[in-house]
Amino acid sequence: MKIVILTIGLLMAQFVLAIPTIQHWQTANGTKVYFVPAPDLPMVNIEVVFDAGSARDGSKPGLAKLTNGLFNEGAGGYSADQIAEKFDNLGAEFSNSVSRDMAKVKLRSLTEPKLLQPALEMLALLLTKPDFESKSLERVRQQMLTSLKYKQQSPDDIVDKEFYEAVFGKHPYATLPAGTIESVTALTREDLQQFHKQYYIANNALISIVGALDRKAAENLANTIAKLPSGEVPTTIPPVTLLTEAKTVHVKYPATQTKILIGQPGLKRGDKDYFSLYLGNYILGGAGLVSRLSEEVREKRGLAYSAYSYFMPQRVLGAFIAGLGTRNDQAAQAIELVQKTMRDFIKNGPTETELKEAKQGITGRFPLRIKSNRDIVGYLSMLGFYNLSLDYLHTFNANIEAVTLPMIQDAFQRRIDVNKLVTVTVGGE
Repeated sequence: MKIVILTIGLLMAQFVLAIPTIQHWQTANGTKVYFVPAPDLPMVNIEVVFDAGSARDGSKPGLAKLTNGLFNEGAGGYSADQIAEKFDNLGAEFSNSVSRDMAKVKLRSLTEPKLLQPALEMLALLLTKPDFESKSLERVRQQMLTSLKYKQQSPDDIVDKEFYEAVFGKHPYATLPAGTIESVTALTREDLQQFHKQYYIANNALISIVGALDRKAAENLANTIAKLPSGEVPTTIPPVTLLTEAKTVHVKYPATQTKILIGQPGLKRGDKDYFSLYLGNYILGGAGLVSRLSEEVREKRGLAYSAYSYFMPQRVLGAFIAGLGTRNDQAAQAIELVQKTMRDFIKNGPTETELKEAKQGITGRFPLRIKSNRDIVGYLSMLGFYNLSLDYLHTFNANIEAVTLPMIQDAFQRRIDVNKLVTVTVGGE
């Protein structure tokens, strides 16, 4: 027994030593920078994050996504083909994306200066001088519209859309980042230019860097990218209004299966209950086939191939979601069972055995979540954007180990009200 304990202790000590130390600073024009040296490979991963997600769309859903999606479609006189060719010739990879809270552009490059520097200069050009040229705008718009038309025929997308609208009402989180066919059709070049001018500014940006660079090289890299104008920092996202009663939404769809989502507003990044809710949900529905929901819905009764739950923490309260798909004639039974399982879990909490196994599962897998530079740079962006502690990665497992059964039960009883759940179904009668 002593040998086993000693071995585990040595492994954990090696893991702690392997967690990177995060350096951070601010450029002269107000851009935050987070940096982790990773000398093993001559590569660097970069993420530039802006508070310019779909929550900033206002009355024009899809605006953030369309603006971000046009960066590599033309900038500073370079065409989309020329931009792609430039990155290809330098061995660099560019990508971009938008979520509800943030907009990202990513660059992966070799660190050799004659390759890295022109790649950085091209990235800076895309961010500062996008053309939003009419032909490119129409091409990307049509791509978004085609995707939206497909989503109108997809039960998974329909249930997602209806769920967020029911849970968040008039809050900016209610609208999907892709927008709607009507809103995307109505967007103009001037809308994109104004959005870019308002949100793609230096003091609304965060640069995350992981790669084979020293501090001076990382500072030069950040300064090359952060050639953005300064401006007025966006106002805070409004708080989410908690539900006052249960809601049920059904959308008829000609299929033999019913898609089901059940939930309500859950928690935000940096929430004091985060680790209690995270660990508790791992037991309830986050651990795959060994979770409570899967055991009750799939294993015991065969009502669904999978049943799951998760929290989606965001800047303000994100969603708590439980979901599954089942035969139309079993939908009512499955919904009742999910709600009963949640009710029992919230009332009685998990068992000691469940808690022990969940802690082992989470802490044992955590090293895999930061095994690559891509993983680490994503964590840097999360920590910086949500103003989380720099020791988050170092203390993650310790925070999980510190959670007790009463902490889980207390957090779930305060934060999840089974009498005020939104239930959305897409399927037969």
